[in-house]
Amino acid sequence: MNAAPADQIRLLDVQALDVRLQQLAHKKKSLPEHAEIESLNKDLAQLRDLHVASTTEESDCAREQTKAEQDVDQVRQRAARDQQRLDSGAVTSPKDLENLQREIASLAKRQGDLEDVVLEVMERRESAQERVSELGERVSSVQAKTDDATARRDAAFEEIDGEAATVTKEREVVAGSVPADLLKLYDKLRVQQGGVGAAKLYQRRCEGCRLELNITEVNEVKAASPDTVLRCENCRRILVRTSESGL
Repeated sequence: MNAAPADQIRLLDVQALDVRLQQLAHKKKSLPEHAEIESLNKDLAQLRDLHVASTTEESDCAREQTKAEQDVDQVRQRAARDQQRLDSGAVTSPKDLENLQREIASLAKRQGDLEDVVLEVMERRESAQERVSELGERVSSVQAKTDDATARRDAAFEEIDGEAATVTKEREVVAGSVPADLLKLYDKLRVQQGGVGAAKLYQRRCEGCRLELNITEVNEVKAASPDTVLRCENCRRILVRTSESGL
Protein backbone atom coordinates (compact mmCIF):
# COMPACT_ATOMS: atom_id res chain seq x y z
CA MET A 1 0.00 0.00 0.00
CA ASN A 2 1.16 3.51 -0.81
CA ALA A 3 0.18 6.84 0.72
CA ALA A 4 1.70 10.29 0.72
CA PRO A 5 4.05 10.93 3.68
CA ALA A 6 1.76 13.75 4.84
CA ASP A 7 -1.20 11.36 4.93
CA GLN A 8 0.82 8.86 6.93
CA ILE A 9 1.77 11.55 9.44
CA ARG A 10 -1.88 12.59 9.72
CA LEU A 11 -2.53 8.97 10.65
CA LEU A 12 -0.41 9.61 13.75
CA ASP A 13 -2.73 12.52 14.57
CA VAL A 14 -5.71 10.17 14.28
CA GLN A 15 -3.90 7.69 16.53
CA ALA A 16 -3.20 10.37 19.13
CA LEU A 17 -6.88 11.31 19.17
CA ASP A 18 -7.90 7.65 19.48
CA VAL A 19 -5.48 7.25 22.39
CA ARG A 20 -7.06 10.28 24.05
CA LEU A 21 -10.51 8.77 23.60
CA GLN A 22 -9.27 5.54 25.17
CA GLN A 23 -7.82 7.51 28.07
CA LEU A 24 -11.09 9.34 28.59
CA ALA A 25 -13.05 6.07 28.51
CA HIS A 26 -10.65 4.56 31.04
CA LYS A 27 -10.88 7.68 33.21
CA LYS A 28 -14.66 7.50 33.15
CA LYS A 29 -14.63 3.82 34.07
CA SER A 30 -12.02 4.29 36.80
CA LEU A 31 -13.48 7.26 38.67
CA PRO A 32 -13.01 6.80 42.44
CA GLU A 33 -16.68 7.65 42.89
CA HIS A 34 -17.65 4.27 41.38
CA ALA A 35 -16.13 2.33 44.28
CA GLU A 36 -17.38 4.91 46.76
CA ILE A 37 -20.96 4.68 45.49
CA GLU A 38 -20.83 0.88 45.41
CA SER A 39 -19.63 0.75 49.02
CA LEU A 40 -22.21 3.31 50.15
CA ASN A 41 -25.01 1.44 48.37
CA LYS A 42 -24.03 -1.76 50.16
CA ASP A 43 -24.10 0.05 53.50
CA LEU A 44 -27.39 1.68 52.57
CA ALA A 45 -28.99 -1.66 51.65
CA GLN A 46 -27.90 -3.20 54.97
CA LEU A 47 -29.12 -0.22 56.98
CA ARG A 48 -32.46 -0.22 55.19
CA ASP A 49 -32.90 -3.91 55.94
CA LEU A 50 -32.12 -3.26 59.60
CA HIS A 51 -34.48 -0.29 59.60
CA VAL A 52 -37.29 -2.40 58.15
CA ALA A 53 -36.62 -5.12 60.71
CA SER A 54 -36.66 -2.61 63.56
CA THR A 55 -39.85 -0.99 62.26
CA THR A 56 -41.45 -4.43 62.08
CA GLU A 57 -40.31 -5.19 65.62
CA GLU A 58 -41.77 -1.89 66.85
CA SER A 59 -45.08 -2.66 65.14
CA ASP A 60 -45.14 -6.14 66.68
CA CYS A 61 -44.47 -4.63 70.09
CA ALA A 62 -47.27 -2.11 69.57
CA ARG A 63 -49.74 -4.89 68.79
CA GLU A 64 -48.46 -6.94 71.72
CA GLN A 65 -48.84 -3.93 74.03
CA THR A 66 -52.39 -3.30 72.84
CA LYS A 67 -53.28 -6.96 73.44
CA ALA A 68 -51.69 -6.96 76.91
CA GLU A 69 -53.50 -3.74 77.88
CA GLN A 70 -56.79 -5.23 76.68
CA ASP A 71 -56.14 -8.32 78.82
CA VAL A 72 -55.47 -6.11 81.84
CA ASP A 73 -58.66 -4.16 81.18
CA GLN A 74 -60.72 -7.34 80.92
CA VAL A 75 -59.35 -8.67 84.23
CA ARG A 76 -59.89 -5.27 85.88
CA GLN A 77 -63.50 -5.13 84.69
CA ARG A 78 -64.18 -8.66 85.89
CA ALA A 79 -62.60 -7.91 89.27
CA ALA A 80 -64.69 -4.75 89.55
CA ARG A 81 -67.88 -6.70 88.86
CA ASP A 82 -66.95 -9.31 91.46
CA GLN A 83 -66.14 -6.62 94.01
CA GLN A 84 -69.45 -4.94 93.26
CA ARG A 85 -71.28 -8.22 93.92
CA LEU A 86 -69.36 -8.70 97.13
CA ASP A 87 -70.10 -5.18 98.33
CA SER A 88 -73.78 -5.37 97.40
CA GLY A 89 -74.48 -8.12 99.90
CA ALA A 90 -76.30 -10.12 97.24
CA VAL A 91 -74.11 -13.15 97.94
CA THR A 92 -75.03 -14.59 101.31
CA SER A 93 -73.80 -18.16 101.13
CA PRO A 94 -70.51 -18.52 103.04
CA LYS A 95 -69.18 -20.87 100.40
CA ASP A 96 -70.12 -18.49 97.57
CA LEU A 97 -68.58 -15.61 99.47
CA GLU A 98 -65.38 -17.57 99.97
CA ASN A 99 -65.26 -18.48 96.26
CA LEU A 100 -65.93 -14.87 95.26
CA GLN A 101 -63.22 -13.55 97.56
CA ARG A 102 -60.80 -16.18 96.24
CA GLU A 103 -61.61 -15.18 92.66
CA ILE A 104 -61.09 -11.48 93.45
CA ALA A 105 -57.69 -12.29 94.96
CA SER A 106 -56.80 -14.44 91.94
CA LEU A 107 -57.86 -11.69 89.55
CA ALA A 108 -55.77 -9.17 91.47
CA LYS A 109 -52.72 -11.40 91.07
CA ARG A 110 -53.57 -11.96 87.41
CA GLN A 111 -53.92 -8.24 86.88
CA GLY A 112 -50.55 -7.62 88.51
CA ASP A 113 -48.89 -10.23 86.29
CA LEU A 114 -50.47 -8.75 83.17
CA GLU A 115 -49.44 -5.23 84.14
CA ASP A 116 -45.87 -6.51 84.46
CA VAL A 117 -46.20 -7.89 80.93
CA VAL A 118 -47.43 -4.50 79.72
CA LEU A 119 -44.43 -2.77 81.30
CA GLU A 120 -42.02 -5.29 79.77
CA VAL A 121 -43.58 -4.88 76.33
CA MET A 122 -43.53 -1.07 76.68
CA GLU A 123 -39.80 -1.21 77.47
CA ARG A 124 -39.14 -3.37 74.42
CA ARG A 125 -41.26 -1.08 72.25
CA GLU A 126 -39.40 1.99 73.50
CA SER A 127 -36.08 0.31 72.73
CA ALA A 128 -37.34 -0.61 69.26
CA GLN A 129 -38.52 2.96 68.67
CA GLU A 130 -35.09 4.29 69.61
CA ARG A 131 -33.51 1.77 67.24
CA VAL A 132 -35.88 2.80 64.45
CA SER A 133 -34.99 6.45 65.00
CA GLU A 134 -31.26 5.75 65.13
CA LEU A 135 -31.32 3.64 61.97
CA GLY A 136 -33.48 6.22 60.21
CA GLU A 137 -30.86 8.88 60.91
CA ARG A 138 -28.09 6.58 59.70
CA VAL A 139 -30.01 5.78 56.51
CA SER A 140 -30.48 9.51 55.87
CA SER A 141 -26.79 10.18 56.50
CA VAL A 142 -25.56 7.44 54.16
CA GLN A 143 -28.16 8.44 51.55
CA ALA A 144 -26.82 12.01 51.67
CA LYS A 145 -23.27 10.72 51.16
CA THR A 146 -24.48 8.55 48.28
CA ASP A 147 -26.25 11.50 46.68
CA ASP A 148 -23.11 13.61 47.01
CA ALA A 149 -20.88 10.92 45.48
CA THR A 150 -23.39 10.40 42.68
CA ALA A 151 -23.48 14.13 41.96
CA ARG A 152 -19.68 14.23 41.83
CA ARG A 153 -19.62 11.22 39.52
CA ASP A 154 -22.24 12.73 37.22
CA ALA A 155 -20.32 16.02 37.10
CA ALA A 156 -17.16 14.12 36.16
CA PHE A 157 -19.14 12.21 33.52
CA GLU A 158 -20.37 15.46 32.03
CA GLU A 159 -16.85 16.87 31.85
CA ILE A 160 -15.37 13.69 30.37
CA ASP A 161 -18.22 13.25 27.89
CA GLY A 162 -17.84 16.86 26.82
CA GLU A 163 -14.16 16.43 26.09
CA ALA A 164 -14.79 13.08 24.37
CA ALA A 165 -17.37 14.73 22.10
CA THR A 166 -14.85 17.43 21.15
CA VAL A 167 -12.11 14.87 20.49
CA THR A 168 -14.50 12.72 18.46
CA LYS A 169 -15.41 15.63 16.22
CA GLU A 170 -11.73 16.49 15.77
CA ARG A 171 -11.00 12.87 14.94
CA GLU A 172 -13.73 12.87 12.29
CA VAL A 173 -12.15 15.92 10.65
CA VAL A 174 -8.60 14.56 10.71
CA ALA A 175 -9.63 11.03 9.70
CA GLY A 176 -11.60 12.51 6.81
CA SER A 177 -8.36 13.77 5.30
CA VAL A 178 -6.69 10.33 5.40
CA PRO A 179 -7.09 8.06 2.35
CA ALA A 180 -9.89 5.55 2.90
CA ASP A 181 -7.78 2.44 2.29
CA LEU A 182 -5.08 3.61 4.70
CA LEU A 183 -7.66 4.49 7.36
CA LYS A 184 -9.37 1.12 6.89
CA LEU A 185 -6.07 -0.72 7.46
CA TYR A 186 -5.33 1.46 10.48
CA ASP A 187 -8.75 0.82 12.06
CA LYS A 188 -8.37 -2.92 11.50
CA LEU A 189 -4.93 -2.99 13.11
CA ARG A 190 -6.08 -0.75 15.96
CA VAL A 191 -8.73 -3.31 16.92
CA GLN A 192 -6.23 -6.17 16.66
CA GLN A 193 -3.41 -4.40 18.51
CA GLY A 194 -5.12 -3.12 21.63
CA GLY A 195 -6.03 0.33 20.36
CA VAL A 196 -2.79 1.22 18.58
CA GLY A 197 -2.81 0.74 14.81
CA ALA A 198 -0.07 3.18 13.79
CA ALA A 199 3.19 4.02 15.51
CA LYS A 200 5.98 6.50 14.95
CA LEU A 201 9.45 5.28 14.02
CA TYR A 202 11.54 7.19 16.54
CA GLN A 203 15.31 6.87 16.63
CA ARG A 204 15.06 3.52 14.84
CA ARG A 205 12.57 2.21 17.40
CA CYS A 206 8.92 1.36 16.88
CA GLU A 207 6.89 3.39 19.34
CA GLY A 208 4.17 0.73 19.18
CA CYS A 209 6.06 -2.28 20.51
CA ARG A 210 9.07 -0.29 21.83
CA LEU A 211 11.50 -2.55 20.00
CA GLU A 212 14.46 -1.19 18.05
CA LEU A 213 14.81 -2.19 14.42
CA ASN A 214 17.80 -4.34 13.56
CA ILE A 215 20.24 -3.25 10.89
CA THR A 216 18.50 -5.26 8.17
CA GLU A 217 15.15 -3.69 8.98
CA VAL A 218 16.72 -0.22 9.10
CA ASN A 219 18.22 -0.72 5.64
CA GLU A 220 14.85 -1.90 4.28
CA VAL A 221 13.20 1.22 5.67
CA LYS A 222 15.88 3.43 4.15
CA ALA A 223 15.43 1.76 0.77
CA ALA A 224 11.65 2.06 0.79
CA SER A 225 9.95 4.84 -1.13
CA PRO A 226 8.57 7.70 1.01
CA ASP A 227 5.08 6.74 -0.24
CA THR A 228 5.38 3.14 0.88
CA VAL A 229 3.26 2.30 3.91
CA LEU A 230 5.61 0.34 6.15
CA ARG A 231 4.69 -2.25 8.79
CA CYS A 232 6.70 -3.05 11.91
CA GLU A 233 8.18 -6.54 11.56
CA ASN A 234 7.58 -7.20 15.26
CA CYS A 235 4.10 -5.87 16.03
CA ARG A 236 2.78 -5.45 12.45
CA ARG A 237 1.49 -1.96 13.17
CA ILE A 238 1.77 0.74 10.52
CA LEU A 239 5.22 2.29 10.97
CA VAL A 240 5.27 6.01 10.18
CA ARG A 241 8.53 7.74 9.32
CA THR A 242 9.21 11.30 10.53
CA SER A 243 12.19 13.59 10.80
CA GLU A 244 12.93 11.95 14.14
CA SER A 245 13.19 8.43 12.78
CA GLY A 246 17.00 8.47 12.96
CA LEU A 247 17.51 7.09 9.47
